[in-house]
Amino acid sequence: QVQLVESGGGLVQAGGSLRLSCVTSGRTSSFHTMGWFRQAPGKEREFVASIRMNGGTTYYADSVKGRFTISSDNAKNTVYLQMNRLNTAEKTVYYCEADVEFDGSYWYKSTRLDYWGQGTQVTVSS
Repeated sequence: QVQLVESGGGLVQAGGSLRLSCVTSGRTSSFHTMGWFRQAPGKEREFVASIRMNGGTTYYADSVKGRFTISSDNAKNTVYLQMNRLNTAEKTVYYCEADVEFDGSYWYKSTRLDYWGQGTQVTVSS
């Protein structure tokens, strides 16, 4: 059974940094991409970044380019999201998911299966 477990959230002051981790278990070798998302209450889930597991090509939402970095450690089955210069508007729950594609404007799943983790809360204080 595939599981995604996010961690690393917490409280940080505006302008600060956090590194999120997403540990995957199960048949993770079949994943082509991994992505990070965030969702505020009452809003749609927002794409943040994704990475191709073969080759390491990365994709970012315009709002985080230059501040966030997604990376992976395949030996540890872990995907990271380094977040720098956080602002208060980015206070929300962050999730990881497998097999997501981003065309520069829209994201979509490349498979029918959903694996969303439970999320990790990021709080940014002013």
